[in-house]
Amino acid sequence: MPAERFLTLTDVGEILNVSPAQTYALVRNGDLRAVKIGGRGQWRVERTELEAYIQRMYDETARFIGRESADSELPTLE
Repeated sequence: MPAERFLTLTDVGEILNVSPAQTYALVRNGDLRAVKIGGRGQWRVERTELEAYIQRMYDETARFIGRESADSELPTLE
């Protein structure tokens, strides 16, 4: 059986190991793209969007670590 194309916010939260509220916040602030489907407005995240989000977080973390390393190499004032 092929993997589901769309995931619920609960599914996304389980994959990322975060709370449903944190998952919803990622969608509401635009960090994670999602679509609102149906009359009850249920959110769905396309699997490819989740993978793209995860990759962006890896990239941002790598840049952060690179900056942090560069900053730690600066001489300290004593």
